[in-house]
Amino acid sequence: MVSLTAEYALRAVAYLAVEHDEPQTVHQIAEATMVPADYLSKVLQELSREGMVRSQRGLYGGFTLVREPSSLTVLDIVQVVSPLHRITECPLRRDGQGRRKLCPLHQLLDEVLEFVERKFSEATVARLVEQAGGHSVLCPPRRKDDGGSERPE
Repeated sequence: MVSLTAEYALRAVAYLAVEHDEPQTVHQIAEATMVPADYLSKVLQELSREGMVRSQRGLYGGFTLVREPSSLTVLDIVQVVSPLHRITECPLRRDGQGRRKLCPLHQLLDEVLEFVERKFSEATVARLVEQAGGHSVLCPPRRKDDGGSERPE
């Protein structure tokens, strides 16, 4: 349902919402969000073109959020980097009148997309930050214990 690109964009924006006081470099964001820096750079450029983040060059440069987290939804971010596409026509058949009609499979898929779209439009970045108590909205990184298995820190 959600592409890796969309998840990376969401991670970056969530991080910037918490670290909103000063610009964050691509490498700072990449390290904190566990996203490859080169890929993250491209994602941040897309978000910048759409006016969600600002890029500032120079010694104290980096990325900052432009929009207030309370007005920025998960759907806003996803639609920039990896848009959800509702199913409006069944690619498999037509009804007798020539109008395209969704078959049961595509109707179900569209209903799921509608649900995801609605939930994403209801979820603001500010709410995610509030739910995390003002700390990182991301899961803590895993680390290896003595036995070699991974466990949260």
